[in-house]
Amino acid sequence: MMLVAQHENIAEQHQNLRSELHALAAGCGAYKVNQTLISLAGKDRVRWLNGMVSNNIRDLAVGRGVYAFVLNPQGQIQGDLYAFNRGESLVLEIEHAQAGLLPQLRRYIIMDKVEVQELGASIAIFGIAGPKATQLIESHGMTGPERPLTIAETAWNGVTITAVRGDNPCVANYEFWVPKEHADAFWAALLQAGAEEVGEAALDAFRILCGIPKIGVDIRERTLPHETAQDRALNFNKGCYIGQEIVERIRARGSVHRVLTGFEVSGSAGASGTPIQVDGKDVGLITSTAKIPTDDGSRVIALGLLRKEHLTPGASFEAGGATLRPASLPFSNLIQQL
Repeated sequence: MMLVAQHENIAEQHQNLRSELHALAAGCGAYKVNQTLISLAGKDRVRWLNGMVSNNIRDLAVGRGVYAFVLNPQGQIQGDLYAFNRGESLVLEIEHAQAGLLPQLRRYIIMDKVEVQELGASIAIFGIAGPKATQLIESHGMTGPERPLTIAETAWNGVTITAVRGDNPCVANYEFWVPKEHADAFWAALLQAGAEEVGEAALDAFRILCGIPKIGVDIRERTLPHETAQDRALNFNKGCYIGQEIVERIRARGSVHRVLTGFEVSGSAGASGTPIQVDGKDVGLITSTAKIPTDDGSRVIALGLLRKEHLTPGASFEAGGATLRPASLPFSNLIQQL
């Protein structure tokens, strides 16, 4: 009886994951965002932040945002964030898991006129994604920004909230910054309007399908920006910032030794950190894996860091007893099948 119950539970989890991934790829999935918002005010906020991160804050127009890395002096990634210009302030969006990033940034506020305020106690963040996401916004009489990383105030049930257009290139996606006292009602309204609630497992699997690396998982302590394939986080005309010298040196040389790569997996892929090998020699490591439900069972995919010289046509690798073959990112064919 116990084995039957376990089998039924696994089948239910498989079906739930498939339904949630389908919502993200073909409908509208809704989820609670595990990020914190930080307001930066003070006359030196733009100059100070521009010297802290890898993207251009100095020329950021009001209502626009950028994705950026925080680097150490050796050019290695310490964290990532989104920064938005709200006119009288900048707003940073940082994962809760990167709790140490804000204290690290604060240490560089010396004589600068920068005021830092965490907004987590007053603002809740919700997200929606999928081809029907824009339609859902409009059905509520709200206005969603059209350009990626654009923010705008909009009204919902007489409440002013902030709508943010996300930058996932695979699917339309939005965030809503909602006053905490209206959070439960707003969440209920999203679900009542037809959005399907999506959990962490589906969000992570969809992230991998879209080829988006995650700090602490795919981006590790000694990872360099050029290894992540996230050129959107870099600006080469902005002037000095921490780690810039190394970033420019690598760009001048034109290459790095390893790069974020997608893989199709035959067999059971190892856990994050499993070495990728050729003839018993380590040439990379797996960083993320996902089992994607399909009509005929499931497909296993992975992200990993691989030495560039091994990215050759027809290449295959071993990892934890499984066979890996490089795949283009994002996994567009799989997303279309969801």
